[in-house]
Amino acid sequence: MKSKTIAIKGMSCAACARATENAAASVKGVKSASVNFATEMLTINWEDEGFELEEVAKAVNDAGYEAVLPKTSAEASIPIGGMTCAACSAAVERSVKAIPGIINASVNLATEKLSVVWNPEETRISEIRKAVSDAGYEALASESPASAELASQSRDMERARLLKRQRINLVTALAASIPLLYISMGHMVGLPLPLFLDPHHNALGFALSQAFFVLPALWAGRRFYFNGFKALMHKAPNMDSLVMIGTGSAIAYSLISTMQIALGDHSGAGHLYYESGAVIIALVLLGKYLEAGSKGKASRAIEKLASLAPKTAIVVSDGRDMELAVEEVATGDLVRVRPGERVPVDGIVEEGQPSLDEAMLTGESIPVDKKPGDKVYGATVNGGSMFTFRASAVGSDTALARIVKLVEEAQGSKAPIAALADRVSGIFVPVVSGIALLAAIAWLLSGQSLEFAIRIFVAVLTIACPCALGLATPIAIMVGTGRGAEMGILIKGGEVLERAGEAGVAILDKTGTITQGKPAVTSLKGYSLPDDQLLRLAASAEQGSEHPLAAAVVREAAAWGLSLANPESLEAIPGKGVKARVEGKAIVVGNSRLLKEEDIDTELAADDLADINSKGKTVMLVALDGKLAGLMGLSDPVKPTSAEAIKGFAKLGLDTVMVSGDSRNVAEAIAREVGMSEVVAEVLPEDKARIVLELGKKHGTATAMIGDGINDAPALAAADIGIAIGSGADVASEAAGIVLVRGDLRDAAAAIELSRSTMLIIRQNLFWAFGYNVLGIPVAAGVLYIFGGPLLNPMIAAAAMSLSSLSVVSNALRLRLWKPKLSKA
Repeated sequence: MKSKTIAIKGMSCAACARATENAAASVKGVKSASVNFATEMLTINWEDEGFELEEVAKAVNDAGYEAVLPKTSAEASIPIGGMTCAACSAAVERSVKAIPGIINASVNLATEKLSVVWNPEETRISEIRKAVSDAGYEALASESPASAELASQSRDMERARLLKRQRINLVTALAASIPLLYISMGHMVGLPLPLFLDPHHNALGFALSQAFFVLPALWAGRRFYFNGFKALMHKAPNMDSLVMIGTGSAIAYSLISTMQIALGDHSGAGHLYYESGAVIIALVLLGKYLEAGSKGKASRAIEKLASLAPKTAIVVSDGRDMELAVEEVATGDLVRVRPGERVPVDGIVEEGQPSLDEAMLTGESIPVDKKPGDKVYGATVNGGSMFTFRASAVGSDTALARIVKLVEEAQGSKAPIAALADRVSGIFVPVVSGIALLAAIAWLLSGQSLEFAIRIFVAVLTIACPCALGLATPIAIMVGTGRGAEMGILIKGGEVLERAGEAGVAILDKTGTITQGKPAVTSLKGYSLPDDQLLRLAASAEQGSEHPLAAAVVREAAAWGLSLANPESLEAIPGKGVKARVEGKAIVVGNSRLLKEEDIDTELAADDLADINSKGKTVMLVALDGKLAGLMGLSDPVKPTSAEAIKGFAKLGLDTVMVSGDSRNVAEAIAREVGMSEVVAEVLPEDKARIVLELGKKHGTATAMIGDGINDAPALAAADIGIAIGSGADVASEAAGIVLVRGDLRDAAAAIELSRSTMLIIRQNLFWAFGYNVLGIPVAAGVLYIFGGPLLNPMIAAAAMSLSSLSVVSNALRLRLWKPKLSKA
């Protein structure tokens, strides 16, 4: 018999462990399954040789928990050099996927990176790099995760270098194209030409001068010829191949005509197309230059985040301040931060009460006051007094580093909606080349001249643009996820982004999601004592208790500035309250049952009890020396923004349902307060996942579960989209697809709204990319000319091709200015 132990996530009680055991035991071939709840490990025994551990993982996941299988794969993100269009990315994917042991390979054209997962026992990363090289592209060195600042600087420098090179090539091509256009076409519109360039007086000079001016344009566009030829040799033609064949055909035909002129046949002067080749190169370079600048803007959000981390930190050692590189700060170091400086790493405040601007982390512009014991996060700005803190997370473990990594992974992912564009991109260039050739042959057979057929051939090749198809989805995902990160909405990938917009019902946990997550004293009434004295005595009695309600009373007393007395004796009665002696007085603090057991008359509080209970609050009665002295009403206060968020969901067309483990009375009171009508109360934690699935079937739509990301993990995993309300440190919630860094429920509505806005942009981009080619290619092939319309000039086709890519990128960049309509930006 074989045995295996795997980790299980999402369990919160013994019932979860039993549910996990039952799910694992139901898999065919499993002889026994046992869960150790303390270690959160599942041990499986089996005999069947055909047994698959993945089946157990699936059964456990279907039950609402997460089985963490032993890692049998490796993954990497590799920058790829030399790609220019969607056909390039498709070629790289094909080449890498052909390697045995590759589990998944995906190229994002917008980020120019290959995300690859493979089995280390079957292949190595060196083989993956070789496959990229064999496809005709360059696998660049992966960025070091040691310093986000250095990585950001490296990207900026590389982008600046690329733009400079593209600008030089563009200027060179334009400088050659302008005189070439003048020479070739100026005389047609009455512009003067010197006799040695006039085609009627010196046909050879006219031809040779054009051949001379086309050379700088060819040099400027040399990339198209080198890359295009290399792609053809690898049987993976791309956009460069189209430009190479199109302009090469025009220039080759022109060279033949020039030779004809040199041999004495001056009629060749009317068959020169040097200017078409040069202008097409210039226009394509212009489009690529503008596109590169726009793509740079698309990734600015994450680069801005990455660059916020300070380079140095002041570490206190042996009473002395030492300025060290932030990479040298270790966990446990005492770090000092002066006013106006950025916090270098994550930690816990030890001394001081700073006010920190955490906008870079949460998107919230209002500074947050901190006190000893509170968490602080790297890259936040100290706007108040000097303070010291103990480092708790450094390097790649800081909240900022994890957010940067999460968003980078999201930006490198693909959405399911991109599948069609990916399939088309893989066959686009060969199909377009075939159409161009067939169109040229058809016009020749119809009786048109070779010159006419070449013009058609060049126009079809030039107008076709796989770039727009390849950029339509990833550029929108880059900008959308980046914009979300700026607002404290962390979206974990293109698939999550797409699914979020499909949600039709929002299922909300109560505690910590709609409410603040910890009880507070909301009403106070003294009968025989002033309110402050009543609170002081009750808090003095409760300060020895660990119960959350007791802690709420003590916090309220501290807020009033009351000085508490130490109890002389204390007895906690589970489920009822406490009995204590404080300053010689017998104090009883608890519920009605406890006071009844102590023979204390509560008739005086009957009306107040009824009123507080009707509002779904918890009542704590206080008795002094055997007589009722007053009472306190406690509740978990609703977050100030929860009601507005519920309205936001409704305006988005989502139904809202509260799921709570509290009594129906309490849950319905909270629901009334925030404007919700559907409540599922008294739900055990292990039943929440089942409730989510049932609500999805009941409403007949995709579900969005919104919870705190810890206790609600099974429910978050069971929903179509899980949204975890976390904190700056809780950015790696495994169960949720979206993490809200702020505790603001309005951000959940904003996340769904952002998803819908991004998907609208993607659909617009795909419509334009497909529509442009569906309409443009037939026009270039001469369909309009058949019915008496114009014939498309190859130079106009080149301009249209460049604009198509630019329009897709520009449309996506509109998301940089996106603001939620229904919630706070």
